[in-house]
Amino acid sequence: MTYCAGILVQDGLVMIADTRTNAGLDDISTFRKLHVFSWPGDRNFGLMTAGNLSITQSVVSFLQEGLPNPETGEIDTLHNASSMFRAAQLVGRCIRHVREIDGTALEEARVKFDISMLFGGQIKGQPMRLFMVYGAGNFIECGMDAPFLQIGEHKYGKPILDRAVTFKTHLYDALKVGLISMDSTMRSNLGVGLPIDLIVMRRDADDLELNRRIEAGEPYFHDLRERWSAALRAAHMAIPRPPYAPSDS
Repeated sequence: MTYCAGILVQDGLVMIADTRTNAGLDDISTFRKLHVFSWPGDRNFGLMTAGNLSITQSVVSFLQEGLPNPETGEIDTLHNASSMFRAAQLVGRCIRHVREIDGTALEEARVKFDISMLFGGQIKGQPMRLFMVYGAGNFIECGMDAPFLQIGEHKYGKPILDRAVTFKTHLYDALKVGLISMDSTMRSNLGVGLPIDLIVMRRDADDLELNRRIEAGEPYFHDLRERWSAALRAAHMAIPRPPYAPSDS
């Protein structure tokens, strides 16, 4: 399984992804699911992937190489995309291109073309944006009312994001809540696990502010997990018991 979350607040963008892949309980591996495309001073993008690993790796490879423009014959790349919208369209085109190449063979092998991606970043002088791109190549955009998007095993990590994140949340509070969301998912699903890759982009900055991998035993993340568990236990103990039990209970 996979869990990835992108959080877009007024000060910037946080992207967090686990690295665990598994094809059964005895076949667990680590693969990067957060990919960075960076041209400092011009544009910075992050791409997170969920779903069939062979398909997502093919899409990333085509994004790195670019695709021919059917009208001009030139190669369209993330480096020459004129806007974030056009860059997201290119991600969708690469997904459809892989489907055109491998789709029939995958169907014959009864392998689902099952992927989704989060794509976010900023081109200099333009707004910072975050998109969720589906397996058909279409996409939706993150908005101010719900300033986060998730892919993969998202249900366990969504409640804390719903309750704690707004567009005005501090950038590093957004990172903290994102890590709590990841911890909640890891505790409830063994298919999601360390290491965790993350990036932080500050709005209108020339380069990534943070690009980090959290390994097992990393002190801050270990402390965050322990503090969050203790806080939940204390919170439930502080809430009165329901007044529904018989008087002698």
